Amino acid sequence: MNTHNNNEENQLDNPADIELNKPSKSRFLFLLFFFGFFIFAWAGCYNLYEHKFDSNEDVEVPDNTKYDPKYK
Repeated sequence: MNTHNNNEENQLDNPADIELNKPSKSRFLFLLFFFGFFIFAWAGCYNLYEHKFDSNEDVEVPDNTKYDPKYK
């Protein structure tokens, strides 16, 4: 009778597991932080560009709402 027990001696190390390779884990976390920060900064700059101030020099302001109003 063969039962499937998860003993320590039966488990194999998975080479894709980043917990086993500390330099690989460190590199992965650094790149994750770097690209996350880069995308966050790029999105902020893009948002500022999309919502930039447009000059309103050509807007007609009524004379009675100016600082020195002129009434009829």
